[in-house]
Amino acid sequence: MSTPPESDGPPSDGSAGRGVPAVKAGLVLAAFVVVTVLLLGVIHPATAVSSARAPAIAAPPATGTTGTTAPASPTTTAPRSTNPTTTVAPSKVAVLVANASGVTGAAAAVSSELQPGGWSMEPPVNASAKVTTSSVYYLAGQRQPALAIASALHLPSSVVGPYTTAAPISSIGTAGVLVVVGPDLATRAAASSTTTTTSATTTTTAHSSTSTTRR
Repeated sequence: MSTPPESDGPPSDGSAGRGVPAVKAGLVLAAFVVVTVLLLGVIHPATAVSSARAPAIAAPPATGTTGTTAPASPTTTAPRSTNPTTTVAPSKVAVLVANASGVTGAAAAVSSELQPGGWSMEPPVNASAKVTTSSVYYLAGQRQPALAIASALHLPSSVVGPYTTAAPISSIGTAGVLVVVGPDLATRAAASSTTTTTSATTTTTAHSSTSTTRR
């Protein structure tokens, strides 16, 4: 039996030549896959780190829900003015003084005390009833003058109020402010009147004495 000769060369049908390009294509594809994986590994971690470093923004609390709420703005209340001055000219304000103290001449003494302030003084009258403390009443728009008059008489602002029929005088005529003289104001006005009268008498006596000496 004869043995066929061995052949080390490539097959004659050309199949070996076609296998080389296929191997090259596979290598290129494998390299592309490796490069893609490496790129994804570099890009994705950077994106994750950037997302982790970004500060979280808390959503505002819903209206009406429980929890911490912003403090309400403080409400500022304007202080009530206690300035006894008035923007109304005293000569434009008619003032009536009524004696409710039982002390004779008290209303006249208080009227004389207010006269230098320039108020338009009405003739003093007697009240229909006695009171224990003095009061100052005013008609609409006359509150400032009433406070100024109370201050001039050394009375607290708490005794100043709007005029009503509860006052111990039925009518105040054309007056805008009514001063009801009680025992407290009557005593003080009487003392002031006595001091003024004594001072005037002393001055007159001294003047007379000087005139006599000169004669």
